[in-house]
Amino acid sequence: METSTDEIPVNEKYEISSSLEAGVDKYGRFVKSPEEKKLVKKINWVFMPLVIMILFVQFIDKSTLTVSALFGIYEDTHITHNEFGWLGSMFYVGYLCIQLPNQYLLQRVQISKYLGAILFIWGVTLACHALGQNFAQLAGLRFLLGFWEGATYPAIFLLISTLYRRSEQVLWFGAMFAANAASICIGSLIAYGVGKMDGHLGIRAWKWSMIIFGIVTFFLGFPFFLFLADKPKSRWFRLTPEEEKIVDERSRDNAVVQNKVIKQEHMYEALKDPRLYCFFFISLLLNLQNGAISTFVSQIINSMGFDPLTSVLLNIPYGASIVFFVGVAVFLSHHYDEIGIIAILSSLLPMLGAILLLVLPHGPVQLLGLYCSTTSSAYTLLQTYISSNVSGYTKKIFYTSGNLVAYCIGNFVGPLMMVEHQAPRYIGAMIGFAVADFLCALMFFYVRWSQSKENKRRLKLKEEGLLPPEPENRQEIDLTDKEDLHFVYRL
Repeated sequence: METSTDEIPVNEKYEISSSLEAGVDKYGRFVKSPEEKKLVKKINWVFMPLVIMILFVQFIDKSTLTVSALFGIYEDTHITHNEFGWLGSMFYVGYLCIQLPNQYLLQRVQISKYLGAILFIWGVTLACHALGQNFAQLAGLRFLLGFWEGATYPAIFLLISTLYRRSEQVLWFGAMFAANAASICIGSLIAYGVGKMDGHLGIRAWKWSMIIFGIVTFFLGFPFFLFLADKPKSRWFRLTPEEEKIVDERSRDNAVVQNKVIKQEHMYEALKDPRLYCFFFISLLLNLQNGAISTFVSQIINSMGFDPLTSVLLNIPYGASIVFFVGVAVFLSHHYDEIGIIAILSSLLPMLGAILLLVLPHGPVQLLGLYCSTTSSAYTLLQTYISSNVSGYTKKIFYTSGNLVAYCIGNFVGPLMMVEHQAPRYIGAMIGFAVADFLCALMFFYVRWSQSKENKRRLKLKEEGLLPPEPENRQEIDLTDKEDLHFVYRL
C-alpha cells in the first residue's frame, strides 16, 4: 500500500531505482521515490488521456443501439423485441471472433498503429448503421462493429499491465470502467440532444446518433496512430537515463516483459491452472447481467412509465451509480491492499439489484434495483486479479484473451434471456442473474484462498532457505508466476 513521503521518517533512504526491496520502509509499506512519482505522472499524462478517450467512444458506440430503441429503430426497420435482443448479442459474436487473431497480432505488430487503423474502420462501420433497413442488415453491421471494437480491451489491459506497477493497476482498471460509466452520463445528454434532431434533413434520430458517433470515432484514429505510447520506454515519455533505470525496476514488479515470441509452454501452464477456469466463468456469469441490462436499460426505464426522452435522461444516474460503485471498490481495494474480499462484496451488489427488480412494485421505485445492477466493480477487480497475479507475456495475453472470450459469451447470452413474453419484469432472467452473481462470489473466494495458500508455501520455502536465488536478469527472461518462486500473489 502506498504512503505519502510526508509520513516517512527523515532518515528513511530512497533509491533512484525504487526496487521492491529498496522501496519498503521499516513499517513494511512500499514507498515510491520522488523520481518515480515524477515518472508516473509523466506516464499518466502521456498515456491515459488517449486510453480514456478510446474507452469513452467504445462504450458510447456500442450503446447507440440502446437509445435507438426509443428513437424509431423499431418502426423504421420493423424489427421485433426478440430481434432487438439478437442485435445486442450479435455485437459480441464479432467481439469473440477477433480474439484469437487479436492475441496473435498484439505480440506481432505495433499496438499504436494497430489500434489507430482499427479506429478508422470502426468509425466507418458505425456510421454505416444509418443505412440499415432491416434486421439482417443491422445484424451484419453489429457483427462488424463488435469485431473491430473487440481489439480494444485486450490491448489496453495489456498496456496497463506493462506500464504500471501491480499496486497501481487497480486504480487504472477502475478508471477504465469509470470512463465507460461516464460515457453513459455524457452520452445520454448527447442522445437527448440528438433526440431533438429527429426528422432533421429527413433523417431519424437513431440514424443521427450512428452518424455523429461514427465520425468522432474515425477522427480519434489519427492521434492513436501517431501518438499512443505503447511500450515502457516509448519515445513519447521522453525518459532520462535515470528514469529508464526506474522503468526497468518497475518491469520487475509488474512481471510483464514485452516479447514477440509466442511461448506454447505458457499456454500449457495456464490450461493446468484452476484459476484460469474460475476467471473464465466469473467473467461469463457477471456479463450475463451486464449484457442484458446495458442493451435493454432504456426500454426497462421506459416501461416504468417514463416518456422516451425522460428515459434517456434517467440513464445518467444509472451511469453515475456505476462510477460510484466502481470508485468505492477501487478505493477500498487500494486502501486496504485487498482484491478478493472487495470482489466478493462487489459480486453480491448486482445480485441485490436483480432481486430488487423482482420484488419491488412495478414503477419508478424499481430504479433502485436497476441502479444497483452494475457488475462493473466486480469485473474491474477480476481484471485486476488477472493483471496482478499472472506473469509471463504469452500467459498473460492468454488469460486476458480467455477472459474476453467469456466476456463475449456472457454478453451474447444475456440479452437473449430478456424474452418478450416475460417483459417488463423478466422474472426468469433476474433469477438467473442473481444465481450467477452468487456463484461469482464463491469463485472469488476460492481464488483468494488458493493464492493465499501458495504465498504461505513460498514464504516457508524462503524461510527454510530452499528458494533458488533470484535471477539478476529476472525482468528480461519472461518467467511465469509459477516458474518464479519469488513472485508474491496479491490477495
